[in-house]
Amino acid sequence: MGGETYLFTDYFRGLEKNEAVRRIFGKRTEAVLRNLKVKFTWVGGYMWIDPEDKSLVVSSHYLNNGDRIDIYLDLIHELVHVKQLMEGKKLFDVEYDYADRPTEIEAYQHAVDEARRLGLNDQQICEYLKTEWMSQDDLKRLAESVNVKCT
Repeated sequence: MGGETYLFTDYFRGLEKNEAVRRIFGKRTEAVLRNLKVKFTWVGGYMWIDPEDKSLVVSSHYLNNGDRIDIYLDLIHELVHVKQLMEGKKLFDVEYDYADRPTEIEAYQHAVDEARRLGLNDQQICEYLKTEWMSQDDLKRLAESVNVKCT
């Protein structure tokens, strides 16, 4: 996906000091975020990592209209994917269904841990985990993997 890239730190200020982000990158946090590029798109969806150039792609509509906590938790989730790419992991390993993919479980676990720190209960976290591309069975398996009880 082409398009103009921007510096992550110009749009998402202060995350280099955020404890949840520091847990992902440790001492490398400032350097990673300083070098991370972001692209904004009018394509639907939320946010994702472009595997071509390793930039964060963010739906402008989602950024402007989405729930602020969801956006924040999605940033945590996607930053885990940035780290995974840095480690040479396959983000889109087709050997696994989305809800069973180790890279997704790890990314969701970081987001769930941060959601709990923010005071969200299991039902609120379950709502966060729901996406239109997951079935109810997928959601149940993912929730179990990240220790969230969905009712």
